[in-house]
Amino acid sequence: MSSIRVISGRFGGRKLDAPSEGNTRTKPMGERIRNALFNSIGAEIQDARVLDAFAGTGSVGIEALSRGAEFVTFVERDNVAGKILINNIAALGLKGETEIIRTTINNWLETSQHELYDVIFADPPYHDVQLSTVSKLFALLKPNGLMVLSHPGRGEVPNLIKLGIVVVDNRSYGNAYLTFFRRRSD
Repeated sequence: MSSIRVISGRFGGRKLDAPSEGNTRTKPMGERIRNALFNSIGAEIQDARVLDAFAGTGSVGIEALSRGAEFVTFVERDNVAGKILINNIAALGLKGETEIIRTTINNWLETSQHELYDVIFADPPYHDVQLSTVSKLFALLKPNGLMVLSHPGRGEVPNLIKLGIVVVDNRSYGNAYLTFFRRRSD
């Protein structure tokens, strides 16, 4: 087992469990990218209802809570990552501010009633970005809400302008890219 740290906020500096080096199924978003991400969206996290899709060990959603999010729903299907996520939430005493869903995104979307979210983070496995599944998440975005997709390289990203979703920013960090989408409020 290895660890990563929460960068800033009320849990800044606290260690989170992460899969051991060499685990290829789950790789938490790197500290440099997480820091840049949260510095760029700043106040948008304050009091937000957040969805952390493909949550892994929860580092992105926990960072959001640390920086002032009101509530985070984590969706993760992998058993190893899910157990680590549950332990990280328990270690920080965040059970009342979180919901953990242990299934695939598609199964969750098809079998549950859903609220709308202010911010959605989608960090699917780089070997299987699942654009058709990621595209379904836009339906859960509030008007003027923000979705951030982490993906490898300058690959294809969903084009949903006809649904009122527009790309507002793209950032690259080595071989990792973040694409920022916003649901128009008109």
